[in-house]
Formats: sequence, C-alpha cells, structure tokens
Amino acid sequence: MLIKQWFGSLVNRAVALVVVAIILSALLVTVAGSLLSRSELEQQARDQVETIATLIAGELDDKLALRLGALNHVAQNLTMSRDVLNARAQILIRRQTALEHLFDAVYLMDEDGLVVAEHPEDYRQSGLDVSNREYFRRVASTLTPVISEPYLSNYQEKPAIMVAAPIFDHRQRFIGVIGGAIALDGNNFLDQFINIRIGTTGYLGVATRSGFVVVNQRDERAMSPVRVANPVLRDAMEGFEGTVDTRNSSGEKTIMSVQQLTQVPWFVSASWPAREALAPMTRTLDAFVWILLAVILLIAPLALWRFRRLMAPLKTLGEQIRERHLGMRSDPVDVAGGKEIRQVAEIFNTVTDERDEVLVSLAEREAFFRSLTQSAPIGIVQTDVLGRIEFANPAFEAIVGHPAEQLTYSYLANRVHESDRPEAIAGWKTAIRNQSVFRGRLRLTSPAPDRVIWGDVMTAAIQTPEKALGTITVVRDISHELEVEEALRAEQQRAETILGVLQEGVLMVDVEGVIRFANDAACRLLGTEGECVLRNFFQLVTIETEEREMTAEQFLTGDDLDSLYVTLRNSLGVPFPIDLTMLHIRQGREDERLVFVLRDDSDRRRQEERLSWEATHDSLTQLLNRRAFNASLVRSLGEAGRQEARSVLMLIDLDYFKPVNDEGGHLLGDDLLKRLADLFKDAVRQSDTVARLGGDEFGIILPACGMTRAEALAERIRADVEALRIEHDGRSFGVTTSIGLTELTAEDSGPREVMARADEGSYIAKSRGRNRVVVVPSPPAG
Repeated sequence: MLIKQWFGSLVNRAVALVVVAIILSALLVTVAGSLLSRSELEQQARDQVETIATLIAGELDDKLALRLGALNHVAQNLTMSRDVLNARAQILIRRQTALEHLFDAVYLMDEDGLVVAEHPEDYRQSGLDVSNREYFRRVASTLTPVISEPYLSNYQEKPAIMVAAPIFDHRQRFIGVIGGAIALDGNNFLDQFINIRIGTTGYLGVATRSGFVVVNQRDERAMSPVRVANPVLRDAMEGFEGTVDTRNSSGEKTIMSVQQLTQVPWFVSASWPAREALAPMTRTLDAFVWILLAVILLIAPLALWRFRRLMAPLKTLGEQIRERHLGMRSDPVDVAGGKEIRQVAEIFNTVTDERDEVLVSLAEREAFFRSLTQSAPIGIVQTDVLGRIEFANPAFEAIVGHPAEQLTYSYLANRVHESDRPEAIAGWKTAIRNQSVFRGRLRLTSPAPDRVIWGDVMTAAIQTPEKALGTITVVRDISHELEVEEALRAEQQRAETILGVLQEGVLMVDVEGVIRFANDAACRLLGTEGECVLRNFFQLVTIETEEREMTAEQFLTGDDLDSLYVTLRNSLGVPFPIDLTMLHIRQGREDERLVFVLRDDSDRRRQEERLSWEATHDSLTQLLNRRAFNASLVRSLGEAGRQEARSVLMLIDLDYFKPVNDEGGHLLGDDLLKRLADLFKDAVRQSDTVARLGGDEFGIILPACGMTRAEALAERIRADVEALRIEHDGRSFGVTTSIGLTELTAEDSGPREVMARADEGSYIAKSRGRNRVVVVPSPPAG
C-alpha cells in the first residue's frame, strides 16, 4: 500500500524512471562487455594453455631425443666381440660419464637379457635377468633403440622408464643391450617439469597412450591408470590433439589442451579451471556493481529535489482549477512554470469557455426539441443518466396509456415488461458506455392486463465532451405489424409444409442462379447432401433437351415453360428424365425470381419403354415379334440397292414340334422354344435380326451377308438344332428344322413377296423329308 501511495506522485515516478534508466543502461553495458570480455578471456586462456602444452611436449621430445641419441651413439662405439663385451662390461660402463648426467642408472645386458654391469652399483642389479622386460624384447626383436613404457623397477619397485639401444659385434650380430633408466619420481628433467605451474590451480600431466600416468602435478602417482572417465583423455589415448572445454573429476569446467609426443607414444595434458582463467572478468564485474550503487545513491536524491522544484507550479494550477470549478474563482487560471504546465492552463481555460457555450446552446436545443416532439407520430422519451423520464411526448403517452404527469421522474425501465426489462437495461447501459445506439423489440406495460404492446425501441446517449447527460429513446408501436408478420409466417410455414411433402421438386432462384428456396425433393434431384439453399442452381445441374443444352441466360430471358420434357444431370452426374415447368416472378425487376417445378418422369418413361418393348417383342423368347420383324425387313429392302453383298432372309420352320407339346407338355415346349431362341441369337451377328413369327416359325434377316455365307450359317443352325435334346421323365425330346433362304433385291415389291419365296423354300424342305436347307433364288431382273 505504501509503495502504491509513493508511486502516486509524478515526482517519485520520474525519480524511479531515472534510476531504472541508469540500471538498465548499466546492465546493457555490463552484459555487452561481459560477453565480449568473456569471449576474449576464454580465447586467451585457451591460447595460453595450448602454448604451455606445446612447449612442454616439445621440450620432452627434445630431452628424450637427446637421451635416445646419446645412448645409441655409445652403443655404436661398443662394437666388439661378445666375450670382450662380457669381460670388460663393468669397465665400459664406468667410462660412460656422459650418460651419468642423462640417466639415473646405466645398465649393460648380454644377448640373453642378463645384466652384466651397472652404474652406479648401489642398485645391485648385476646378474638380474631382464629378458622378460618389454623394452628388452622390443630391442632384441627390432634391433633398434627404444624408449620403454613405464614399469616398476626391481629396485624398491619404483616406477621408471628405460631408454635402450642394441649392441652389435663387428659382423653386425646382436650381442647385447645398453640401457639408461630414468626414475619417474627421481631428481631429473621430469621432476623439473612438475614444477611448471599454470596459474594457481592449473596443472600438467604426461601419460602414455596405453593408459598409464608418467608424471602428473596432481596427487596421481606415476604408473597409475589414466582417468578414462574424462572423454578428452580417452580421445587423447586414441591420438587426439587439440584444446577443448571439459570438466575435471570435481565437475568443474576446465580448459584442457592435449599435445602428442613424437619420440614416444605419450601425450601431454595441460588443464586450467575456467573459474581461475576468467577471474579478471569477475573482479571487474564486482567493481562495476559497487560503482553503480554509488552512482544511484548520488543521483536519486539530486533528481528528487530537482523534480519537486519543477512540479511545484502544477500544484498551484490544481488549486486554481478546483476554485474555478466550485465557482470560487471567475478569472481564468494563470500560473508560472514550464511550457507544458502553462499549456495545460490555457487548454483548461479554453475548455471551460467552450463548455459554458455548449450548455447555453444545449438549453436552446432542448427547447426546440420539445416543441418538435409534441406533434411527432412516434413515441419520444428523454431520460437522465439514471434512466428517469424527464420528457415524454403525447405519442408515447398514447402507447403506454399514461399521462405525462405519471411518467415524469419515473424510471423508463418500469415501462418495459418485466420479462424484457433486463435486456433493455443492459442495452441502455452499453449505449451510454460505448456512445452507441441500442435497438430492440421490447414488450411494454399496458393498462389492459390482457393486451401486449410491442415496441420497436431505439436508444442513443446524449453526451457532452465531459460527461453523459442522459438518453433519448424513440418508440414505435409495432403490435399490429407483428400480428400481420405472424399470420404471414403461419401461411409461409403452411406453404413450406405442403411443398415439403410434394413428390415434385420445387425451388426458387434469383437472377444470379442462387437458390433461395428448395424443398427436399428438389435437393434430392440436385444430388446435394442435406440443404441446397444458397448454392448456385445452374452450377449444380445441366438441363438438356433433344436438340441442345439450355443455359441460364435462356431461362432468364425466355418465356415461361410448361411441361417441357428435358434431361437433368445433377452434381453427381446422375441423369433424370424431367417434366420441367418454369415461371418468372417480377420479371425484369432487380428482385426477379425464377420458380422451377421438377417432376421426375423416370417411371412414366420406363412404362412407355416397357410398353414399346412389349409391342415389338415376343414375351416368351424375348425375340422380336412379326410386326417388328416386318418393319426391319422393309428397312432392309430399302437398302438392298445400295449394298455390294445382298441381304438374305431365312425362314425356319420347326419339324415335329407338336409331339413335344402333346407328349412333354406345354411347359417343356416353351422351354425348348426359349433354348432355340438363345441358339439362334448366339449363331448370328449382332447386326442381324432374329424374330419369332408365331408358333414354331422363326425368321432371321442377314444384312449384306451374301448367299454363300447365309447358306453355311443355315446349315450350322440346322445341325445345332438337330443336336439339341431335352430330357424329361426319362425320355429325350428334340426337333429338326426346315429352312428356306432367299436374297433381298431392289426389284422386290415388298416384304410379302420376299416372305413368300422364303416360305416356299421351307415347304420344299418339308416335302423333301424335313431337316434340310432349301435356297429359293430371286427372280431375274426385269
């Protein structure tokens, strides 16, 4: 609470702003400097660690190379016989004074690995067998100088390394080994290496790639295993060389540099904790924080004093404004101070003068408003900000049935029916708060309890630039209009119900083709799932007549249509035969509508097709009947003069069919006729015409066939019929055929003449014993 009260003062806010600006600026500078300094310090630390590791590795390589070269030089000067070497071994060792300064001990071994001489003799290693030592086996096998892996010497089991070189006789035969031992914890160049430091807490180490410590500045002893948990050391054992960030065994971030030696499979590691490497930056930040606190303690009181001096005229201005508002001061406010404070005073004086002018103008307008509303045909009500009626015109008095004396100073909300009152109050409050207009249909109270008054209400706020003065409400009695609307809705609902149960699709579209109404039957025909209103009718369907596809423009500009047979193809691509009726409503006007009535004509057309089919086909065999056959024969005769190969008429008369009916029954006879019909249809071409002419007589028209092919086809049919047998009640039934053939010519007068010739052929076939084909030639031309 005290903090909120303190920040209530502009002076205190300004001081806080200055302090925050100083702190943010300092933080920005600090963060930027820290990032730059840290990056530079880290790079310097990495370079320093890498330089130390490189120097140490180079120095170790040089010292080991010096000792390896010196020892190899002595071995080359010991060229003599094996016996001489063994006899003079001790003397030869004592003469190598140069090696005494390079090694802690020097040994001479024969070719079998037996130590034959040593210097100094205090170690008492003479007579010792070292043939199993790694360095001796390597020298004996490679015959080259070597530097051994760290090992535990026989003298007090102290860790050491051996530099060994082979000795050859005059014939270059291997006769022994001279070796120089370097104690890893002795007073030699390795001990000097331990004394080199990196900062205060940094340290160096030397280890072999095989995983043993040679020297380490930390507490790790020589010959102890390398900490393979450290990934950098693990990579160094694989040959890695470089400088990386890692963590030591304590989890502290460390900069580590690894350098490999060239003389031996060792590596040098230099480690420097990042905490110590970046310590200068930490000290700089601490100093910067103290300096920042000192600056804030100095600037804050000075800024507080200065801001209070600057804001003093504002307090005087506030007192004068209060006096002017309470009427205690008639003169304009006038204060000294900064430019901004004087500008506030001038603005206040201007606003006050304008307000006085507005109040005078408002009074004049109110008088004018009251005089106009007295004769207005709609109800007009003026209220204050609390919703109390200050003025109501005679039209409003007539709507609610109360005189002005009862309405004045009563709440306008009380004139609204209690069911609609919460909605009205919320709408009026929103209109005043947002300076908007509230519109709604509300029920008003009526003196008659059984009467409901509906009013179309519109309320707007009356406001000045300073505050809201009240509301103006316009009320129009729409009770009669709602009764008419309700009656219209009932009629519309009744019409929609009737249209909904109709089987015909009924829809209405505008001039753009947008569907404004459609019943369920229409939506089903259009192929839409669910509601199809507001979709474009002409985009959903295509309407085709026998001649063309009808367009939207043709419907809009054409006349009304009555029972036009069309094909409607809907959005799913399904075609429907439709009996279409179309009417124009308000044709030529902007709100023109088109009413379509779509009657699905599929059943009627299927019925017509069925009747047409039955009129031209035999119901038993599904073949064409005599009437359709005669029509096809007439067409074939008309084409006879234009064909290169002549068409042929074939008449087939069944032999012995009556016994099948009499002995097997009519059902068996019907079955035989259907099988024969299938046989005839399978035997001919798709373009040929097959018909049952009546009873047991069939006819086939073979267009452009030629007599030769027709005769061969007739013989095949005759043979197939003869082979067809039906088993019934243990008996076998069948028939044969007497077939007459004749050609169709342009000279034939009609189908009767051609039928007579073919019929003559079938009679001739019967007279010759049945079951045969007879060709009756056409008469010669002319």
